[in-house]
Amino acid sequence: MKNKLIYLDYAATTPVDPRVAEKLSQHLTMDGVFANPASRSHMYGWQAEAAVEHARKQVASLLNADTREIVWTSGATEANNLAIKGVAEARQDRGKHLITSHSEHKAVIDCFKYLESKGFEVTWLNPGSNGEVVCEAVRAAIREDTILVSLMHVNNETGAINDVYEIGRILKQKDIIFHIDAAQSAGKLPIDTKTLDADLISTCAHKIYGPKGVGALYVRRRDGFVLPAQIHGGGHERGMRSGTLPTHQIVAMGESFEIAQVCMSDEQSAIFKLKQMFLDKLIGQVNFKINGDVTRSISGILNLSFPDKDGQTLLSALPKLAISSGSACTSATMSPSHVLKSMGVGDDCALGALRFSFGRFTTEEDVISAADMLKSVLHRMT
Repeated sequence: MKNKLIYLDYAATTPVDPRVAEKLSQHLTMDGVFANPASRSHMYGWQAEAAVEHARKQVASLLNADTREIVWTSGATEANNLAIKGVAEARQDRGKHLITSHSEHKAVIDCFKYLESKGFEVTWLNPGSNGEVVCEAVRAAIREDTILVSLMHVNNETGAINDVYEIGRILKQKDIIFHIDAAQSAGKLPIDTKTLDADLISTCAHKIYGPKGVGALYVRRRDGFVLPAQIHGGGHERGMRSGTLPTHQIVAMGESFEIAQVCMSDEQSAIFKLKQMFLDKLIGQVNFKINGDVTRSISGILNLSFPDKDGQTLLSALPKLAISSGSACTSATMSPSHVLKSMGVGDDCALGALRFSFGRFTTEEDVISAADMLKSVLHRMT
């Protein structure tokens, strides 16, 4: 077991659950349900359509939503683009002021930078030292011409949880569209669209043991609101997202969401215990700083800085640990994490940060071995 590569990068992507992989494999070949769901002239197409609609129910159930509010996409990045650019286009006659934060995923940040180049004005909020964007900062940023607020539910680097329920209540009173990037929270934290005042919620499969390349955007049904398409073609998904639906991936996403709904509470409790075990193995043994607040973060993500150490050097010294120095989308860059910088973390600590993320298939043995490897490397570098 000493030569085993230990995977602690669940925030980047999760392995596909075998139960999900089995469902996916049943929708690929001639002896399965493989057809185009839009082929409504024969039995093969009807079977594929039925499979897709069953998956839509599974995704809607996790969000306590109506099936008509689920729009399939290629992932959370596309869902974010559809939501943010769509609202800007649909509501620009009411105003051109938008609100987001510096700690968002690049898929959101780059959408807002694009809209700035098109004449929209963006207020960029900073999170507190614990990584959370506070409700009062959102309230203070609202203007008469504000049309959209977009904030993540859970930060992908620190695990910090934003109070999207309270923020939603604030925005509903002002009739401002609220978009939530829930890529890191769906299936891990309860999301109830009957009590959460969100108009748009981005999700994907590969963060909760489904395949990459498929996601969904929740679009609340409300009078007078139509989300313009960003991809044009055959008018699929009620005109909001054209493109042939990937039956196999969608079915797999539905299965992953159903499994997550059933086991969410117990699973997250078990994962939190693993994270706490990892911390306990380090406390008093090595010098580190927690970026964020363990009590106000999701169970599976832990971001640590090691003073006077370089994160990339640490990664190179830990070849048997699959971890990251930030989000997977920015791990190739040598600059400090934009998330940590927005929290006020200095360059030295930000460059010495590592993200450890735990998941469904992490074992106690993995945690103990990973902590021992990390301690050994840090002691050698002292």
